[in-house]
Amino acid sequence: MVIPKPLRDRFGLRPGQVELIPDGSGVRIEPLAHDEVEEVNGRLVIPPAGAPIDDDLIRALRDADQR
Repeated sequence: MVIPKPLRDRFGLRPGQVELIPDGSGVRIEPLAHDEVEEVNGRLVIPPAGAPIDDDLIRALRDADQR
């Protein structure tokens, strides 16, 4: 599956395997989670992946859900 570069850049997708998840009448694409964890202040934390969450992303997700 080829994902156009502007979409890859917008959502922070990097080369590698992705998971395709049926989502209503569409498909959700998510990068596969890594088994790596980091220790931060004595707690194990799964490193973030994908696009940073900001107001524009929240609006896009909300708008996509209302279609």
